[in-house]
This record gives sequence, C-alpha cells and structure tokens, in this order.
Amino acid sequence: MSGSYETLEVTREGHVGWLVFDRPEAGNAMDATMLAELERAWCELADDPEVRVIVNTGNGDAFQTGLDVVQLARDPEALREQSRRTKRAELRITAWHNKVWKPVIAAVNGACAGGGLHFVADADIVIASTEATFLDPHVSVGQVSAFETIALVRMSPMEPIVRMALTGRHERMTAERARQLGILSEVVEPERLRDAARELAEKVARNSPAAMAATKRALWGALETGLTEACRNGARELVSMWGHPDQVEGPRAFVERREPVWQPLDPAGARG
Repeated sequence: MSGSYETLEVTREGHVGWLVFDRPEAGNAMDATMLAELERAWCELADDPEVRVIVNTGNGDAFQTGLDVVQLARDPEALREQSRRTKRAELRITAWHNKVWKPVIAAVNGACAGGGLHFVADADIVIASTEATFLDPHVSVGQVSAFETIALVRMSPMEPIVRMALTGRHERMTAERARQLGILSEVVEPERLRDAARELAEKVARNSPAAMAATKRALWGALETGLTEACRNGARELVSMWGHPDQVEGPRAFVERREPVWQPLDPAGARG
C-alpha cells in the first residue's frame, strides 16, 4: 500500500487487502482524521489491481465504537464536515458508501457500537469473535438511531434491531445471538478470528474478480428495487461478463485441473 495513515492500518497480503481500525486506546472510535482516512483507504484498496477481497477488523479490544464523542464534545467544529454529510445522507465511511465492488469481510473482534454498526451492515460477509458484542447507544445520549439500524433490518428480523435501538447502551447483543439472527455467519474463538478471516478471504480471492464485482452489484442492487427490476438489473450484470476472458479461463482451468489465472479487475469496475 502506498498511503500512510494515522488511524488505520492498510496493507495487502497476496490478494487480500486489510483495513484495520487502529485507535485501540479510544475503542477505535472515529475522529475527524479517521473519517477522512476511511474514504481514502477504501478507494486505495479498490484501485489496487492485486487486491481481490478486503478484510475489515480492529486492533485492541474493540472493533469499532462509532463517532468519537470526546472529540465531538471538545471540538464540534472538527466533525462539521461529517455533520454535513450525515444531513445529506452522503456518508463516505464504508465500502458501500464509497461504491467499492470488491468483496468485503468484516471480522468483528470486540465491541461494535453505534456508528460501528455501519461496517457490519455494509459488509458482504461478517464473522465475529466470541467476545464480540453489538449495541446501539444513540438514544442513550439523546440521538436518533437511523442509518445503521435501517441497514441492519435488511439482514435480520426487525424486532431484535428495534430492541437494540430502543434499549440503547443498557443491553448488548452477543455474537452468537447475532449469528442466529443472520447478521453474521460464523463465530470463532478470539485467537482464531484473523486466521479465520484470512482463510475465508483466500477462498473468496480464488474466484474471478470481475465476476465477483458483477455479482456484488447485482445482489446489493436487489435491495434497492423490486423483484422484477432486480432480475432485469441482474441480467445486465450477467450479460456484461459474456466474452470476458475469465469466462474462457474458468472452464479451461477446471478441465485442466489447475487454479485459474484471472484477469485483474479494471479499476472502473472496482468502484463508482
């Protein structure tokens, strides 16, 4: 990775990109610096042709605890741009916000609170440590729970999400309960989390980058439209791969019993 970051670790291992929250002393809360760096980091990973899948996790005991309320209390002007983006519903903190079409795996290592729920709701695959917990403290500090919980009701039955929103900081959801609700797919011991994320990412990275990007666009697009329109849009994504070199390479590699040599994802197809 070419960029340097103060609040994130952004690296690549083979075809796996890593975006790691790195403010452990503050529960990985998002201050003004991190908010700016997140947009740059997602775009850097999207634009790197060697990155086929991105893992998002956190250093320390917390995954991501939302907006840095200490900075907000001491220096509200520092977060003024974030306030403007929130008002216009033009956030730029997750892969989905930045229209990154590479697969994203969230590996939740600890507390995920408030704005941190964005990164769960907007990931493609979510796994978690047994020590992970989920809560939404907005109403406990006199704020409205909206973006994060609106997104989560697409993944889960509505009642548990409403319960989380209305109990605020006074109740936490466990990783196992989140798995039962369909918010995540796997729970592992804390010391296994990064290895499990890496193993899963490497499985995903074996597939055609172009086909995965088209698939992700089709599936996420289905959340925005009705069934008929979603199928029409999906057909357009399907047909867009016709004639692509990966559609020749995939069957050939299968017959020859070898790993496929995929074409790098065109940056224009990685985001935007």
